[in-house]
Amino acid sequence: MDINPLETEQIGIKTLEKRLMKSKSKVSLKIGLPKEVSHDERRISLTPGGVSVLKGNGHEVFIEKGAGDEANFTDQEYADAGAEIAYGVTELYKKSEMIVKVAPPSEEEYELLEKNHILLSALHLGNTTEDFMDILISKCITAIGYEFIQGEDKEFPIVRMMHEITGSMSVQIAAHYLEKSDGGQGIMLGGISGIPPATVVILGAGITAEYAARTALGYGAQVFVMDNDLARLRHLENALDRRIITATANYQYLSSALQYADVVIGAAMFEGERAPVWVTDTMVANMKSGSVIVDTVIDQGGCIATSRATTHSNPVYNKHDIIHYCVPNIPSNVARTATYALNNVIVPYLLAIGDAGGIRECLWSNTALRNGTYVYKKHLTKKSLSNIFDMPYREIEMLIASQI
Repeated sequence: MDINPLETEQIGIKTLEKRLMKSKSKVSLKIGLPKEVSHDERRISLTPGGVSVLKGNGHEVFIEKGAGDEANFTDQEYADAGAEIAYGVTELYKKSEMIVKVAPPSEEEYELLEKNHILLSALHLGNTTEDFMDILISKCITAIGYEFIQGEDKEFPIVRMMHEITGSMSVQIAAHYLEKSDGGQGIMLGGISGIPPATVVILGAGITAEYAARTALGYGAQVFVMDNDLARLRHLENALDRRIITATANYQYLSSALQYADVVIGAAMFEGERAPVWVTDTMVANMKSGSVIVDTVIDQGGCIATSRATTHSNPVYNKHDIIHYCVPNIPSNVARTATYALNNVIVPYLLAIGDAGGIRECLWSNTALRNGTYVYKKHLTKKSLSNIFDMPYREIEMLIASQI
């Protein structure tokens, strides 16, 4: 098979189309794609190719005018794929029975949600409110959160893909800010013949850290990975053919490593919890002037004491003469790539709902979507949310079995 390198972006969706194209689903879904209104959110959940697959399976797709612009997908591309262009968000919500978006609805969008809508989006646990939960419950909305979707293999497919992008991008960002024109030391990550490479210290050994390490090694940097989970460190050493240096994240090793670091990638986190703060203010103050910190877990509070959230429009600040990049939504800056990643995970779930004959039937058989559901039939279904908001909850398996 001859592959045009200029068309490799399309390979994934073409493979997806071949695998998923089949006869029409049991029920036809009316799927709405509103334009994202959250600050700095540039992604959209479905590509035109994904829309084409859904149309081929008998579903209807409505997309708000301009919804794909920030990811460089035009209205014409969506129309050619079979989507109907909605010229207002109110029209879109009224025509749709299922809303698929990246960020959770904003307060302005709450009133657009209608009784029995299905909502598929991220929840952004750190920013969600009890009012939002009350609205979903009162309107009998089935709400499925990207960060809760977990398959039988215990993987979180959407979270994993975004972490892969974040890890790779974090090193790309750091390399940029090491340049003198952006306030850095004026060094290359990989060095050249006779000149040693930069030192990259990665905090944590999860998915984000793995992809950060892969990218940093690709640049030719010297890479240290630090974590307190020896099993994770061992896995990463083996996965990267022992080309990295690992150490436990204790005070002694952290203090020493940061003194030599040109780049620090903060990726220490625990699912569903606040990120542990491993790096103190003093450690940052002792780093080399012009070094770069990229805290990828700032949406969970950050793992570096001097971190505070920034935005894509104003991404960096200087503290102790160290450049800090702390944007919570790194994948949004590569919106087209991130949209393809989202699309390739989401389209099979949408087809599964249609093939099963509806959302209730699908939740009974589809482990990932069942795990992803946090509001169903006027009940909160996640104990973690119940604890946060002091609200009652019921297990979703019981709600489905009782046919409420």
